[in-house]
Amino acid sequence: MPFSLWLSLAAICAMGAMSPGPSLALVLKHTLGGGRLPGITAALFHAAGVGFYALLTVWGLGALVTRSPDVFQLITWAGAAYLAWLGIKALRAGRAGVMSQQGVVTTRRQAAKEGMLVALGNPKLIIFFVALLSQFVTPDMSSMAKMIVVLTAMLIDGGWYVLVAVGLSHSRVLPWLQRHAHWINRLTGVLLIALALRVVMGPITIG
Repeated sequence: MPFSLWLSLAAICAMGAMSPGPSLALVLKHTLGGGRLPGITAALFHAAGVGFYALLTVWGLGALVTRSPDVFQLITWAGAAYLAWLGIKALRAGRAGVMSQQGVVTTRRQAAKEGMLVALGNPKLIIFFVALLSQFVTPDMSSMAKMIVVLTAMLIDGGWYVLVAVGLSHSRVLPWLQRHAHWINRLTGVLLIALALRVVMGPITIG
């Protein structure tokens, strides 16, 4: 793969990773609930989910999914339901917050599970990879070039959210987040439910 083409691929992956959405809310939630390690765990497993969709794209299965309306609709509704469920959980946390001493803190296992499921249940990722990443895949593409596409998507996504988790868990940042945990829970819950409703209302465009 020419370096100039790879730079274009990396730029698109970076824009996709950095756009606000449920992934950012998820990393924030687990960093707030357990500190740096659960936040990084959520970031890495989210990247694994991204890698799965990238792999589907280079195999040509992503386009197949979009040509099967029933399958795509099922994925869309399942993703919306999961985002709504996460949003309701965040709203119900209330003032108890995930960081209260008597509260139940998040664990690395929970962070890993939700990191993967948020990635796999986000219809925006399907559209992102099929509409944009598939443009970098050609029928005569070598296995090495396909691997570069998958690894680029994974490393940029994981790297960005690891940086987010590390930044949020800084000694000066985390105490502020802890003091405002109930407001952050509410904001995260509203964001996740709004995204779920947006998914249900119609196709998501990448902007």
